[in-house]
Amino acid sequence: MPSIGEATTLKAVVQKVIDGKHGCYAVANSDKIEGSITFSLDPTVWKEKVYPQEGYMVVLSDIRKKSAGWRAHSARFLRPNDKVSNSSKKH
Repeated sequence: MPSIGEATTLKAVVQKVIDGKHGCYAVANSDKIEGSITFSLDPTVWKEKVYPQEGYMVVLSDIRKKSAGWRAHSARFLRPNDKVSNSSKKH
């Protein structure tokens, strides 16, 4: 398993979007991390104008482990010009 941290970006697939008591968030999976990764859809985290839907590919970064699982603190849609593999370091 790669070292996960601020410099790591992961490609992941959105499994569901939830309107929770603390705001909307999404749950995604990557084949490089065991378990799911959640991210807030607040503009401070989600860098897009529209919310993702189930099945969308996203790029997650600034990933941290919490007691409830992994949390990404930056997220956006995967774009055609992205060179993000399932796990890569930013240069």
